[in-house]
Amino acid sequence: MHDRLAAHELLHRWWFVYDEGEFDAWEDLLTEDVWFTSRTDTGNHPHEEFIASDNRGREAVLAWQRAHRLASPYPLRHNGTNIHVIGETEDELSLSSYIHVTSVDDRVPSNIASGIVRAVARREEGVYRLAQVHVVLDTMKAVAFSER
Repeated sequence: MHDRLAAHELLHRWWFVYDEGEFDAWEDLLTEDVWFTSRTDTGNHPHEEFIASDNRGREAVLAWQRAHRLASPYPLRHNGTNIHVIGETEDELSLSSYIHVTSVDDRVPSNIASGIVRAVARREEGVYRLAQVHVVLDTMKAVAFSER
């Protein structure tokens, strides 16, 4: 039986330690074969090259994450919301959530991004680690849902 709270907490912890640049904590949160992707929904954002990632393996993911974080603003706040389980196997829980990202502009929190996160938390030796994280940031112009 899975501990859903532990899996939710793992995703929340990931965003917190990422924002705070706690580089030493990152390795313990990821599986050895982790797969991390990020992109925008349109694929043509002016900062797409900075946003886009498709890395596999802990070492490659950590290298990209570190470079990306060092080039990003501080403070930066990734807020994972509506985290819920969408599937499970014996060792893994698949999660979906929204993400809302803020920074500070002129001493006031400012919205800088939102999107959808899909992740897989794998239980290894009784501990959950992220085996997959896929981030798609919202950039398309909103239209009526029926027009999608």
